[in-house]
Amino acid sequence: MKKAYLYIAISTLMFSSMEIALKMAGSAFNPIQLNLIRFFIGAVVLLPFALSALKQTGRKLVGADWRLFGLTGLVCVIVSMSLYQLAITVDQASTVAVLFSCNPVFALLFSYLILHERLGRSNLISVVISVIGLLIIVNPAHLTNGLGLVLAIASAITFGLYSIVSRYGSVKRGLNGLTMTCFTFFAGAFELLIIALITKIPVIASGLRSVGLRQFAAIPVLTNVNMNYFWLLFFIGVCVTGGGFAFYFLAMEQTDVSTASLVFFIKPGLAPILAALILHEKILPTTIVGIIVILIGSVVTFVGNRFKERDSTMGKEAKAAAEAETKATVREQIATHSNAISEQED
Repeated sequence: MKKAYLYIAISTLMFSSMEIALKMAGSAFNPIQLNLIRFFIGAVVLLPFALSALKQTGRKLVGADWRLFGLTGLVCVIVSMSLYQLAITVDQASTVAVLFSCNPVFALLFSYLILHERLGRSNLISVVISVIGLLIIVNPAHLTNGLGLVLAIASAITFGLYSIVSRYGSVKRGLNGLTMTCFTFFAGAFELLIIALITKIPVIASGLRSVGLRQFAAIPVLTNVNMNYFWLLFFIGVCVTGGGFAFYFLAMEQTDVSTASLVFFIKPGLAPILAALILHEKILPTTIVGIIVILIGSVVTFVGNRFKERDSTMGKEAKAAAEAETKATVREQIATHSNAISEQED
């Protein structure tokens, strides 16, 4: 159990420093280029774990699996993470971190709308509390950076959608979360590479520039990928993107899903503190209040999940005990019947 909490601590630190590292790299790399690089490196880091999981189950990837990875890569890497990266370039890292941390709220809503899963009382309360926290941070009456907020919330919404698509696909295809994540990253990075190469076509590049989308015109791939930025790219790709997910899944193997999800419940509180210390970002009083409200919503979800898992465990144990008792009763009846027959024969 101690090892599990160590994994949770490392994963939390990695994920909470994500926005800070990406903000620092923003001046040297195109947002889409940075997305491509970090998810490719992250996929390479996760690959040994994914291959090991496939080997243990004797599973081989087929065409249907890659079509699923293509879909999840599109939703996660291209749409959600591109919006996320763009949000970081135009808004404070702390604000983006808090807003993006609300993606589980949207995942709950999508699970209800798409998978028709029932929202438990604790989840419903958490959704309401988290939405209130979001409104406090966004503060519609005094918007100062509408674009950054829209991009961050859109990123959280689409990541919530990705979570549900990924979960549904992993269950249907019999793939664990780490394998899904690894090959989703590979597929998304490959799709981004194709898009980057297309934007280099002169006609398309000039067309994008003419409509004010300079960041999407002639997207670089290897520009500034050199020793000057080695440690920054190493931290973003290996530690944050690959290591963060690897330690999260390792924690999940050592404990339960609810405990491992502490990573995402701590992040809204820790990320703004790190951003204030490292980037010297000022945190508005309304943002602090919003963070506290969102953390309360996270606690409600965590406690509700713990009770649900406990009840589920108790239910399974009660069922197993009942089955054992039934089997014992049947064995006893058979023995009694056999003895009766033996007595009659005597």
